[in-house]
This record gives sequence, C-alpha cells and structure tokens, in this order.
Amino acid sequence: MGFFSFVKDAGEKLFGHKEAEAAAAAAAATDDAAAKEKLDATNRAAGDAIQTYIEAQGLEITGLVVTFDAASSTVNLFGVAADQATKEKALLCCGNVSGVVNVNDNMSVDLSEPEATYHDVVPGDNLSKIAKAAYGDANKYMVIFEANKPMLSNPDKIYPGQKLRIPPL
Repeated sequence: MGFFSFVKDAGEKLFGHKEAEAAAAAAAATDDAAAKEKLDATNRAAGDAIQTYIEAQGLEITGLVVTFDAASSTVNLFGVAADQATKEKALLCCGNVSGVVNVNDNMSVDLSEPEATYHDVVPGDNLSKIAKAAYGDANKYMVIFEANKPMLSNPDKIYPGQKLRIPPL
C-alpha cells in the first residue's frame, strides 16, 4: 500500500475536475443534502470514468474498484493485479488524469517482482534523456517506452507533469 502524488492539471481529461471541485466546495460549505448528493454523484462518475480508462488499457486486474474524492483530488485504487508491472501501470493510469493529485494504492499482486522507480517529466525531457539518467545509456529509451505502454502510444509523445515507470533492468 502506498500513496503517490501527481500534477493536478496534467494528463487525460476523463471528467470535469473543475465541476468536481465546485461540488466538493459546495458540499463543504453547507449541510444541504442536495449538495452532498451532487458531490456523491460527481465522485462516482469520476471514479467510474477512471476505472473505464484502466479497463480500456487491457490491464489484468481482478476485482478492480476505483473511487474518487473531489475534496482531496484523491483516487483510491483496489484490486489484485496479475503482476507488479500491471499494478504500477494502473496507478499511473489513475494519476496521469487531469484533476488527480494523489493515488492511494490499496492493490495487491499475484506475482511479486521488484518495484519500478518513477520519473516526473519536466520541460525538455525525452525518453533518451530519462534513460541516460536512469540506466546510463540513452539507447535504453525503448525499455521505458515499453514499460509505459499502452498509456504511451509513441516514444516521442510525453508531456511535462506526466509520471513514468522506470523498471529495473
């Protein structure tokens, strides 16, 4: 179990995070049952959108459940991943969504392996530069690309604020 931080305004736009924040603020400012119901519905819709996104990646996860809390911009991720790489990809799917600041990892794995490290992409980064820093060899950029598929579709398309898996060699 762990807690991962991400850049709030970077990533896939799967739900209206500004509307979710407004619903959370409205519910916090009042005891109005309607405002709390709207917040619950917004949180469910966001969690469902993120879960659908993870499922669309073809990741093998049993009992996948995703919840979202707009008040803290936090995703809670539950399930059993086939392996460590699948678990890490699911965490990145959640965190690389616009409006998500934190991901609370409540997952387990069937097949335990060494954990990857992570890299936060900054302006000027490319996979070769990241590979040089991580592995001492810029030509190992495809290892990073493959480790982040299917979220990455092209090794030349990364963006600042994105978090990438850096698997052990």
